[in-house]
Amino acid sequence: MLFVPLGKTMSRQETDFEKYASEYDPIKIGSIDGTDTEPHDRAIVRALCSEYIPNKQVKGNPNHTVFIGRLNPRTTQETIQSEFSKFGKILHCRLVKDIVTGKSKQYAFIEYDSISSVEKVLRDMHKEYIDGSEIIVEREAERRLLGWRPRRLGGGFGGCKESGQLRFGCRERPFRKPIIVQQKHDDLAPVKRPRHY
Repeated sequence: MLFVPLGKTMSRQETDFEKYASEYDPIKIGSIDGTDTEPHDRAIVRALCSEYIPNKQVKGNPNHTVFIGRLNPRTTQETIQSEFSKFGKILHCRLVKDIVTGKSKQYAFIEYDSISSVEKVLRDMHKEYIDGSEIIVEREAERRLLGWRPRRLGGGFGGCKESGQLRFGCRERPFRKPIIVQQKHDDLAPVKRPRHY
């Protein structure tokens, strides 16, 4: 619960507000409104101290690439291609798997041949179900956002409330407008001016 001092009001800031991150600052991404200036959990400190070099072997256009998360562990690359080919020509599809076990890590990347296909997928497939699991669809972040840090280094997006490591600035958890506490004009005490004779 938020308490506001007497004689003050709250309002959401209306100017220069962006719901989505345009660059990756771990402290801001860890803040619900993007205004924090100090880290509030150890993972953010870990992200700040880490040095992440994007994988140079990843090819393709980052603006034509989408991230699909929260996949069912049973979902195959063929299923993903079948479901997502409805939106345009797929240039590359990759279901990420554990290098040791070969099991799905439950996320994938798809590169399309056009930005219009990306827009359709973002609009129509976010929060849809594949193999019984509600999926999320986001724009690729690794090559698009300057300063990107993946989840394993304390960064990333999303997270769960129970862990205390939520990350904001994405479609799944956009920034909220900052709350500004302001003095009410009608509650201001009148200023007494000294009388000069």
